[in-house]
Amino acid sequence: MSAVDELFSRLKGEGRKALMPFVVAGDPDLDFTARLIASLSGLGCHLCEVGIPYSDPIADGPVIQAAYSRALDKHVTLAAILDMLRGTAAEVSAPLVTMVSYAIVYRHGLEAYVADAKAAGAAGLIVPDLPVEESGRLAKICAAEDLSLIQLVTPTTSPERTKQIVETSTGFLYYVSVVGITGERNELPPELVENVGRLREQTELPICIGFGISTPEHVRLLAPVADGLIVGSAIVRQIAECESRSADEVQQQVEAYVAELLAALG
Repeated sequence: MSAVDELFSRLKGEGRKALMPFVVAGDPDLDFTARLIASLSGLGCHLCEVGIPYSDPIADGPVIQAAYSRALDKHVTLAAILDMLRGTAAEVSAPLVTMVSYAIVYRHGLEAYVADAKAAGAAGLIVPDLPVEESGRLAKICAAEDLSLIQLVTPTTSPERTKQIVETSTGFLYYVSVVGITGERNELPPELVENVGRLREQTELPICIGFGISTPEHVRLLAPVADGLIVGSAIVRQIAECESRSADEVQQQVEAYVAELLAALG
């Protein structure tokens, strides 16, 4: 079992749900990223997704794209990110998962990326631009190293492809709540709860919902039907304020925001 499997097995036994913040590695710098991951884990977040900056993201909205650009402009490298994770993973209870473009994995080498990510303490990978039809090799490598390969299901994924994704995913299924890109939403689709219910009939994997979740109300609405909730753009947008405010002030603001979400999760 990977650390992600162990986490969700424990939470299921306790009747609890997971809150998963997403942060961009190196925005505004890697020291801030490490400190924030540690503080959010200390608050009670159950897993943390760490975005590996990439120049051509597929589904990320303007907030996360801008964060990737800021990090790349500062020449943040994959090697430096893995070094940061290595120092952080040993100090936090929350498993760390990298959100990474397949182009980065492919260029680094599939076996090398998985080995290096595991050595850095990562518990899994989310590769949003890797089609399920082409995921077999990476899935096999991850399985051999007990790393989760978490794949995405969207509202427009066909039943046939959903079946393939369910059969090849490990850790949890990432259900994309909306059609479109990442970003905060005032309202979530009315059919979201029903869609997740249908997906649950097809798998025993935990189902975690991401894209658009940003308020305690969203958390209270979705917690009964999800195993975990992923919050990204709302956190990344606040981190962007480091350009005009002190990093300590921004960190405290993010911590207060995440504490509200955890309270809504129950």
